[in-house]
Amino acid sequence: MTRSVAGLIAGRWVKYGFVVFWLAVVALALPVSQKLSDAEKNDTKSWLPGGAESVQVLDIQASFTSPNTIPAVVVYERAAGLTDPDKAKLAADARAFGAMPELDGKVFDAQLTNDGQAAQIVVPLNLGGNGWHKAGDIAERLRATAEAGANGMTVHITGPLGNAADSSKAFAGIDTNLLASTVVVVVVILLVTYRSPLLWLLPVISSGVALVVAQGVIYLLARHAGLIVNAQSAGILTVLVFGAGTDYALLLIARYREELRRHSDRHEAMTEALHRAGPAIVASAGTVVLGMLCLLFAETNSTKGLGPVAAIGIAVGLAVMLTLLPVLLTICGRWIFWPLRPRLGSPEPTTTGLWARIGARIGRRPRAVWIVTAAVLALATIGIVQLGATGLTTKESFRGTQDSVVGEDVLARHGAAAAGTPVVVIGAAAKSGEIRAAVAGTSGLNPATVTAFPARNGHAYINAYLVDEPDSAAAYATVDRLRDRVHAIPGADAKVGGTTAINLDVRRAAKYDRDLIIPVVLAVVLLILILLLRSIVAPLVLIATVVLSFGAAMGISALVFRHVFGFAGADTSFPLFVFVFLVALGIDYNIFLMTRVREESPRHGTRRAALVGLAATGGVITSAGLVLAGTFAVLATLPLTAFAEIGFAVAFGVLLDTIIVRSVLVTALNLDAGRHMWWPSALSKVTDEPADTRELEPTVAAS
Repeated sequence: MTRSVAGLIAGRWVKYGFVVFWLAVVALALPVSQKLSDAEKNDTKSWLPGGAESVQVLDIQASFTSPNTIPAVVVYERAAGLTDPDKAKLAADARAFGAMPELDGKVFDAQLTNDGQAAQIVVPLNLGGNGWHKAGDIAERLRATAEAGANGMTVHITGPLGNAADSSKAFAGIDTNLLASTVVVVVVILLVTYRSPLLWLLPVISSGVALVVAQGVIYLLARHAGLIVNAQSAGILTVLVFGAGTDYALLLIARYREELRRHSDRHEAMTEALHRAGPAIVASAGTVVLGMLCLLFAETNSTKGLGPVAAIGIAVGLAVMLTLLPVLLTICGRWIFWPLRPRLGSPEPTTTGLWARIGARIGRRPRAVWIVTAAVLALATIGIVQLGATGLTTKESFRGTQDSVVGEDVLARHGAAAAGTPVVVIGAAAKSGEIRAAVAGTSGLNPATVTAFPARNGHAYINAYLVDEPDSAAAYATVDRLRDRVHAIPGADAKVGGTTAINLDVRRAAKYDRDLIIPVVLAVVLLILILLLRSIVAPLVLIATVVLSFGAAMGISALVFRHVFGFAGADTSFPLFVFVFLVALGIDYNIFLMTRVREESPRHGTRRAALVGLAATGGVITSAGLVLAGTFAVLATLPLTAFAEIGFAVAFGVLLDTIIVRSVLVTALNLDAGRHMWWPSALSKVTDEPADTRELEPTVAAS
């Protein structure tokens, strides 16, 4: 950031203009930000890969049945066997379900299992365009009817509607709960970091402003520009804005406090702080923004939508932290740091602090330190073999017991699969007979359930029910076999869809997204580092350390998931999300450190600068890592396995990157490579001073 721009932001009178500006922006954004949940799209298509075969089936299927129709499966069980009064009750319930105003289709008689101990009734319901949010209420209405007069029969609501009801319940209040939990975590960490009863207010207020404005912008784009927002991206937005925003605040405040010890005028101190820390903050935020925008290359709509949502959150957070926060700090003055106010001429505590001592220890044998550290991290990556990121079944997707899962288990225990999840085949009407024969002859499908509906708009519509559980490996294999058979029919143009096919396509799209986006993100981050550090060696080294950190975090997380939490596997999108968050956010700390090392290198050489940089930034970067890790750890409190896994892995990875990779590994590499880190720039020719920590205080003060 140029000194003139920094001086403008920290101006004596202009600062009040920035306060008025942001108050006006918040006043405009607050009403629309509160409507963001109304703009969320949690329907099936918003989570799916756009060009997948199952999605094409959904589009054609809409001409036969409403895309808002979702079947509920009401499950009844009596261990001693269903009695005649029970069967009469089932018939009465079927008639009652058939009279529901949301009904879209026909409710058939209850289907009894072969052992006579359980039964299911399929109820097709049209819940409208916002059906995901209504699923919970509809499920409770079905349950109330089924339980009335059940006389000991157990009742469960499962099938697609039951799953949607449990999912919407798990997401209920997610924005409010995440916000409250995130604020508490940030406040506690800031209180410990600053040991001030007042200073924490300014970063929290600034983060709150950033979140409100970001939510308002995203709502407008979702309503008028086709931006896809769902409950997942809205939840991650809250964590990201508070976590990353507070990180930027910590870095700026640390440099401002440092400059207050050298300048009597707080406006001059803030000008210098913005001038020195601003470029690193902008580069860090820019890395995250571009890294998130790489998600636009994804096939999966939910992943593609997360990219711009997260990028907007980071961009708004950057704007707030470089304009509103500085003026609030200068308006308040030194007293905001009470009781540890930085006084003019007072010694800089970081020069003799913990990180200065750690740097001195690393400086004794830097090559041995980085070799051993890298070897340990590489060893930790072996745990990835136990990750199993092949997708989660419905049962595995929830933490705790969900009624829809219990209902599926009941049917499976009695030798039946939930009838609400058929495999759907769409093809040319002229080939309807051949398609139906192919469906009936496919192993894994119950031939007695094959149903052909009247052709419409030249399309045949045929469905059948699976023999195996809809989200099992056997069911996925059945879909592949069916696709091979119907694709081979000349002129049929047949496509296979349905819930099982959708889940299979999502898994394959996630692998495609991962294989494409990870190299793109690495290339983007590498380019930014080359432009920022004006070097080739240092960026390559930093990229290697971040990738190693990611691998170690994934390996250890996989072991924890499997042997501590008891998770059966991981969601297919898990590796990509964790990679993007850890690389884009983790590189921040390397940028903070290396820009300071580069700043000191012209005067003292790289080895000496590495110790100064670690001593000056170690405390603030550690605090920033704790804040970011704490905010992501909040995700682990949600009753959804995918969120818990992302929250744990990112939080652990950030701590690993902050405490081990950045402070130990990168510092040791700087000390060992010395000036060669900056090749081919002119800094690679600056003679290195001895790498000791004596008289660090004058060195830091001179900067």
